Amino acid sequence: WAQSFDKLMKSPAGRNVFREFLRTEYSEENMLFWLACEELKTECNKHTIDEKARTIYEDYISILSPKEVSLDSRVREVINRKMQEPSSHTFDDAQLQIYTLMHRDSYP
Repeated sequence: WAQSFDKLMKSPAGRNVFREFLRTEYSEENMLFWLACEELKTECNKHTIDEKARTIYEDYISILSPKEVSLDSRVREVINRKMQEPSSHTFDDAQLQIYTLMHRDSYP
């Protein structure tokens, strides 16, 4: 895991350890959002995708959410457009932005 952030994030045990670290940094929501996006990408059922996309939006994107992740306005606009017709890739840009944020700001 010390070798690269990518290896850490590909390991379930590594993600758990990193998530605990993020909790101490008060930024656990970043990992939770990333994991929710990974789970969404595995879905094929349109109804399930719609439900999960709305849950992710309400939990992590909405400005009313207590677990709101930090995204730039461009990515938020893209998500708002994509939420008209959610897909398993609705949050790809946001997920990459949060992945980069965790790598840059939280990975030792």
